[in-house]
Amino acid sequence: MPGGKISMSIQQFMTINRLLNGLRAADFALLEPHLRYRNFALKEYVERQGQPIDYAIFFDSAIASTVASSPGGEDVEVGLIGFEGMSGTALVLRGDTAPLDTYVQSAGYGYAVPARAFMAAVKQSRTLEARLLLYIQTMIVQASSTALVNGTADAETRLARWLLMLHDRSAGSNIAITHQFIAVMLAMHRPWVTETLHVLEGKHLIRSTRGNVQILDRAGLIAEARGFYGMAEEAYERIMARRDAPSGADLRIVES
Repeated sequence: MPGGKISMSIQQFMTINRLLNGLRAADFALLEPHLRYRNFALKEYVERQGQPIDYAIFFDSAIASTVASSPGGEDVEVGLIGFEGMSGTALVLRGDTAPLDTYVQSAGYGYAVPARAFMAAVKQSRTLEARLLLYIQTMIVQASSTALVNGTADAETRLARWLLMLHDRSAGSNIAITHQFIAVMLAMHRPWVTETLHVLEGKHLIRSTRGNVQILDRAGLIAEARGFYGMAEEAYERIMARRDAPSGADLRIVES
């Protein structure tokens, strides 16, 4: 995998990633020896459709997009992953190849676990598996919400929701993003992106400059999203707040 690798002992309280933070101490201990803090570059692929998954990645400051490709080769985003989640979810479901491409849209850091070590940990602990399955459920909700907004809402609503989702996963009010990348992620023509950004800017919700969008009025942007923002976010908080897990002797899976 490209990018710098730092080998170090990682304490659970040191992590920003909410999935890692939310694990039981015993489950974190299964992953900790294999966690490697890595730098992820802009547009770096962490998964390639149809190819083996090498790592499960728990993102920290990096943000990644999972995209579906049309027969003509045009990408559209179907999943957004930041410090609340991870890539490599197919590994939790006992798969070993990526169903879709996932690549970095905002450079930063994350924790990579080799696929073999990750799958061994998941097989060993039902509580770890249960926790990660809950996260997969949140991603299904997010993808469903994205399909709904893309199929029924106007450009301003779609862009407002997407900028809010990026803002949730970013430090500060500035989002490093190009018009071209927005066009790809939202399956919009480039001129539409520029025009729509100007509309939101005219309402004093954002300030758009070359390669950057600054959020000026988050509450106004939420109103502009017209109820489409918040569905997936509320589902994440509700689902991940659950503490359902096997108990007693069922905490460990013993395979022959």
